Amino acid sequence: MAAVAFGGWHAWRARAVHHVPGIAVAPDAPRQFEPLAPGEFVFREHRLKPLQSYEIRARVASREDYRLDRGAELAPTDLAVVWGPMSDEAVLSKYSITQGGRWYHWRSESEPVPRDVVIANSANVHMIPANETVAKRLASVRPGQLIRASGSLVEARGKDGFAWRSSLSRTDTGDGSCELMFVEELDVF
Repeated sequence: MAAVAFGGWHAWRARAVHHVPGIAVAPDAPRQFEPLAPGEFVFREHRLKPLQSYEIRARVASREDYRLDRGAELAPTDLAVVWGPMSDEAVLSKYSITQGGRWYHWRSESEPVPRDVVIANSANVHMIPANETVAKRLASVRPGQLIRASGSLVEARGKDGFAWRSSLSRTDTGDGSCELMFVEELDVF
């Protein structure tokens, strides 16, 4: 009985948030600029090198948690996020957005906006919580919610040869096109 109750609570807590159609609830593209603290630093036994400071206000389209892959030590959660025209319920509701294996995928039967608009207004962000406060807020994020996050896009290197580098482009696709973000501040709406 307890397992059923826990499963029901978990499903209720993870339910998606919907918005009024016709309004881009996160109208602005992420801001990216020279790193405020350009030197490398050690975090969870990895060397992190800030590549660009990064600020994003976006709508969460999907989330995926990771526990077993090598990147989970740093980034336990990926958020597929959208902004601009993709953050409008009337547009986003026409897409199926899924995640898995550190990728995100989208598809639509009707293609309400051109492919290049989807690419330029969405991203899969590997979220590295900088502290416990950010980690707790990140754990509560649900699809449909709005987030405001600030920190740095980084390159990570482990002692074992592990390397992971953030994309710095909003228009790339394929391998290496996800953002790897060291999240210093996170607000969820």
